[in-house]
Amino acid sequence: MPLTHTRELFSKALKGKYALGAFNVNNMELLQAIVEACEEEKAPVMLQISKGARQYANPVYLKKLIEAAVSVTTIPIAVHLDHGDSFELCKECIDEGFTSVMIDASHETFEKNVEVCRKVVDYAHKHNCVVEGELGMLVGAQHDDGEEGGGYSKGGCYTHPDEAVDFVRKSGVDSLAVAIGNSHGAYKFKGEQHLDLERLKAIKKALLEAGLGDYPLVLHGASSVPKDLAQEINKYGGKMGEDTAGVPEADIEIARRVGCTKVNIDTDLRMAMTAAIRKVLMENPKEFDPRKYLAPARTKVKELVRHKLRNVLCCAGHAFD
Repeated sequence: MPLTHTRELFSKALKGKYALGAFNVNNMELLQAIVEACEEEKAPVMLQISKGARQYANPVYLKKLIEAAVSVTTIPIAVHLDHGDSFELCKECIDEGFTSVMIDASHETFEKNVEVCRKVVDYAHKHNCVVEGELGMLVGAQHDDGEEGGGYSKGGCYTHPDEAVDFVRKSGVDSLAVAIGNSHGAYKFKGEQHLDLERLKAIKKALLEAGLGDYPLVLHGASSVPKDLAQEINKYGGKMGEDTAGVPEADIEIARRVGCTKVNIDTDLRMAMTAAIRKVLMENPKEFDPRKYLAPARTKVKELVRHKLRNVLCCAGHAFD
């Protein structure tokens, strides 16, 4: 089937209280693992391509790999630019046929963020493409814990509910990535910390009360950084350290029920692939055939994706809703 647009996927996910898995892709084995798991679990999927992935793999190669995946599957597949950092990059991806793009100007002032997003939205909507924006900055949970009495600081790093409403109205973005304690990488938290789920509920409530409906929110930096994968990497020669920590899967389940319609996963995929490759090469030091270590790596990633689809995102079985 042809590439899918996310408006309908988001609408169905919101009604069904499940989340779409947005998995980052930068080589053939990752793509195969993700798509095969989603096909077998009958789950819709968003394939994310970052600026770095485009530089690494070449956009033409990635496009042809995705075309191959689409040709051998029946599930809905959307292709999304992850963290586009300029109008020019977003335009390039829209012109290439991406069905969704993210413009990330969250590091700019509120007004500049709106301006940049609005420009991308105006172009994208003319070309049947949807746009994701971001408000707030993805940093550790120690920042901006909120004021006494349950208030939220407008000067902090997290997304403020009222500003979210203003931003969505002015920018016209179709979905919004929020900062509620999530962060990128394998060292998100120190100790037992969690997402600010009360803030998430407040953002969702503010958007609803402002007449913006059941508005789709996005959770970036949502890898759980499984301890068993970190331990396996270290067992076979890695040095990830003991302070690896991700977003608890229980938090993601609550976020999904509250209305985080799209959940980004990248670090966990990298860890699964690295753990499998290290194991093969440590146990078979004479091995030099890439197929012998990339095939187990692909299987490991596929197992991880299946777990996310079934037990965390709960989108398995919803491909043809």
